[in-house]
Amino acid sequence: MSEFRTERDSMGPVQVPAEAFYGAQTQRAVENFPISGWELPPELIHAMGRVKYACGVANRDLGKLTGTGKNPLNDEQVSAMLQACEDVVDGSLDDQFPIDVFQTGSGTSSNMNVNEVISNRAIEILGGDRFAADKPVHPNDHVNMGQSTNDTFPTAIHVAVGTSIVNDLLPALQRFADELQKKADDWDQIIKIGRTHLADATPLRLGQEFGGFARQLQLSIDRAKRAVDAIAELPVGGTAVGSGINTHPEFGSRVAAVLAETTEVPFIEAVNHFEGNAQRDGLVECHGQLKAVATTLFNVANNIRWLGSGPRCGFYEVKIPDLQPGSSIMPGKVNPVMCESMMQVCARVMGNDQTISVCGATGGQFQLNIMMPVMGQTTLESVRLLANCSNAFVEYCLLNMEANTEACEASVEKSLSMVTSLNPHIGYEKASALAKEAFKSGKTIRELCTEQNILPPDVLTEALDPMSMTEPHA
Repeated sequence: MSEFRTERDSMGPVQVPAEAFYGAQTQRAVENFPISGWELPPELIHAMGRVKYACGVANRDLGKLTGTGKNPLNDEQVSAMLQACEDVVDGSLDDQFPIDVFQTGSGTSSNMNVNEVISNRAIEILGGDRFAADKPVHPNDHVNMGQSTNDTFPTAIHVAVGTSIVNDLLPALQRFADELQKKADDWDQIIKIGRTHLADATPLRLGQEFGGFARQLQLSIDRAKRAVDAIAELPVGGTAVGSGINTHPEFGSRVAAVLAETTEVPFIEAVNHFEGNAQRDGLVECHGQLKAVATTLFNVANNIRWLGSGPRCGFYEVKIPDLQPGSSIMPGKVNPVMCESMMQVCARVMGNDQTISVCGATGGQFQLNIMMPVMGQTTLESVRLLANCSNAFVEYCLLNMEANTEACEASVEKSLSMVTSLNPHIGYEKASALAKEAFKSGKTIRELCTEQNILPPDVLTEALDPMSMTEPHA
C-alpha cells in the first residue's frame, strides 16, 4: 500500500498520509505552517468535538440535517456523525490533529481538520469507504452546517478554558486553600515576630500569617470563578460576521444549552453576536483573572521560601520537606525547590498575560480577531500550569511542612518592636528613645524597662505579653 493517497479540495489534488482521517485542507495547513511543532492543546481539540456534537444535536432537533435541503442525512448517518464527534471528545482521535498553533489566525485550518476527521470517522462507523471522493457525511455540508470557523473556533476556546478552570484549576486552588487553613488552625498558638519592609515588626501568630495566605487562596478561587464568568457567552450562531447567515435563529441558543448541559458549565448564547464574533475581550478578562491568581501563588510561595530559609543562617520558622540534593558542589545543601517551581510557573503565566493582551488589543479588526489559536493555546497553558503547580506544591511541600516553634519564639523577645505596646503608657517619643537605647546596648526592651523602672512590674508584664500583642484590645 502506498504511504499516501490523493485527496482533492477546491484548490486541486493533495497527497495525504494514506491512513489519516483528515483530508486535503488539513494537509495543506500542515505543509504551510512548519512553525513551532506545537499542535493545538488536546483540551481545545476535545472542546471542538464538543462544539461539533452540540451543533449536530441542534441541527438534528431543528430538522436541518434530515430536512429537504441538499444531501439530507438519515437517522443512522446523524447518529454516526454524533458518535464521531464523541470520539473526538474522548481523545481517541488525538493523533489526527497535526496542525501547528501558529496557523491561520481564525483557526480555519483546525476547524476544517476537525470537520474532515468527523466526516471520515462517521463514514467508517457506517461501514463506508472513508477514502472515497464522495462523502455521504460531508465535512462542510453536514459537520459544519450552520457554522463558520469565526464563531465555532472561539466558542471552542471558551468551552475548553471554562471546563479546564472548573474541572482542574478550581479543585487545585481549593485544596491549596484548605491545607493552608489547616496549617493556620494547627499553628494558631505559635508566636513569632512580624516583618514589614523585611525589618522587625510587632509579634503575630504563625497561624495568623498562614491564615492570611489561606485568605489569599480563597480570593484566588473567587477570581478563577470570575474568569469562567468572563467567557460564559458563546459566539456560536453568529457564523461568518455575526449576522447568523445560513443558520437557524434558534441555533446559537440551542448549541449553548447543549454545551452547558454536557459540561456543567453555565454557558449561554452571546448577547450580541457581532461583539461575540469580533472581539476576544472576555478571554482577555479571563486571563487577567488568571494573572491575578498567579500573582498570589508567586507571593505565597516566595513568603514560604523566606520563612523556610536557613537552616542555621536564615529565618527557619517553617521546616520545608527535603526532596532532593540542592547543590552539585555543596554536600548536604537542600533547596526550597517546590517554591521555586511555583514561582517560575507564575512568571510564565504573567508573561502569557502580555501575549493575551496584545492579541486581544491588536488582533481584532472589524468582524474578526485573527490571533485566536495562540490565544487559546496560551490561556489553556496558563490554566494547566497553575493547576498542576498548585497540586504539586500541596503534595510535595505543604502537606509535610512543619512549624519550627523554637525558632519562631526565639526572636520575639529580642525584637525592638516590642516597644510598640508601650505607646499607650509612655507615648511614642519615649518609646522610640527606649528602642534606640535597647539597640545600642544590646538589651531587650523588657530588660531596659525593668532597669529604669519605666512601669510597675505587673503593668510591664501585661504590656509586654507577646500573645496580647497579636489581637486588638481596648
